[in-house]
Amino acid sequence: MKFKDQLLLMRKNMKKNRLRVFMTILATTMACAFLIVLASVGFGIQKSMTEEIKSQQIITEVNVQAKESNGKVEAIKKENLDELAETDNVTAVVRRNSIDMPVEVTFEDRKGEVYPTITNMEEELKGNLALEKGEVPKSENEVIVGYHFAKLLLTKEENEKYQKEMESSDGPIEEPAGYEGDLVGKEINMTILKDVDGKEEKKSYTFKISGVGKAPSRDWFRDQSIYINDSLRDEILTFVSTDENESVTDNPYSQVFVYASGLEHVAQVTDDLKEKGYMVYSITEELDSVNLFFNVFKAGLIFVGTIAVVIASIGIFNTMTMAVTERTQEIGIMKALGAQPGVIRRLFLMESAYIGIVGSVLGVAISYVISYAANMLLPIILNSATGNEGEIDFTFSYIPVSLVLISAAISIGVAIISGLRPAVKATNINVLSALRREL
Repeated sequence: MKFKDQLLLMRKNMKKNRLRVFMTILATTMACAFLIVLASVGFGIQKSMTEEIKSQQIITEVNVQAKESNGKVEAIKKENLDELAETDNVTAVVRRNSIDMPVEVTFEDRKGEVYPTITNMEEELKGNLALEKGEVPKSENEVIVGYHFAKLLLTKEENEKYQKEMESSDGPIEEPAGYEGDLVGKEINMTILKDVDGKEEKKSYTFKISGVGKAPSRDWFRDQSIYINDSLRDEILTFVSTDENESVTDNPYSQVFVYASGLEHVAQVTDDLKEKGYMVYSITEELDSVNLFFNVFKAGLIFVGTIAVVIASIGIFNTMTMAVTERTQEIGIMKALGAQPGVIRRLFLMESAYIGIVGSVLGVAISYVISYAANMLLPIILNSATGNEGEIDFTFSYIPVSLVLISAAISIGVAIISGLRPAVKATNINVLSALRREL
């Protein structure tokens, strides 16, 4: 019997009991849709968390915290920079020194206190320093200010009012707006104060603001710093140092970041630096931990969903068993005419596979509709329940192609396995007994 004839015969037989076949396909559809929607929750949460992690830091950034040498952990110093820069696929080595004392900044009739950061502007530029406006400094008297720097520049009246509100209020108060104009191209005075034997010493600098940093990815974070070119590093660190005899040239850096040439090289750079004894942290390590957890979580969800598919397979088994019983005489006639057992077995397996395929296709379509509706409606429901008016940027359900293929394979595979026993039973039917059977 040709394959085309087998298909025609299969369709003819399935039309005899349309209601029973329909109910079986419906059960398979619901089971497949349940499997996909359930697992899509795991995929959706993983996608949201991964995007959140990537948005909180530069994906090619590797944080170098210290170096372990001869059993000792040492901070990163100037002598380590060349070794870091020579690592394969490293495009920039950004090193920063933070001044851990408040520094007074004045602009026109406004004042504020900041904690400046000394950095190498050329390396910052190679490391994809992002600016909201302006450009990277080209001389030592040019600086970059943080996105929220203007908010701390207050007049005397604004500062006094804000202090009184803080003292009298028990709850949160609104922060003053600060300076609302454009700071790019403006000059500011920075004064560093320190106490030496009861006497106050100060050192002043005049800087021109060449750029304003981009808004931090975290809404709660306030970037109010000043980023100063490291050509002034030794001079500033010498002044703020409490030990006059200390050489600041070899002072360790507060922060060191290595930037890879691409996301695909971050893991390699991280591993190479670890082999050299550096204690590092990169986004790939955090993503590996997150992915490990969610791979186990998704496997558990798929397992639970598979149970629903197995339950639906009972209906397929029942449908195919009934089909074999009802078509016993037909099977006997086919065997009497010379039909091979393999052909008869294939006919019933094709019917069970058909149920699995149609159920999977419908289940995938329904699951996409449910996933879309969940992502649209759940944020609205949560906002109504919590009274929050802000937008919830969270993916509750996500269906990748891999999940569709896994679910379809499970559904179709279970359907074929469910039809295997009835198909084998059909091939073992005795011809004489089948021909004597009355319809």
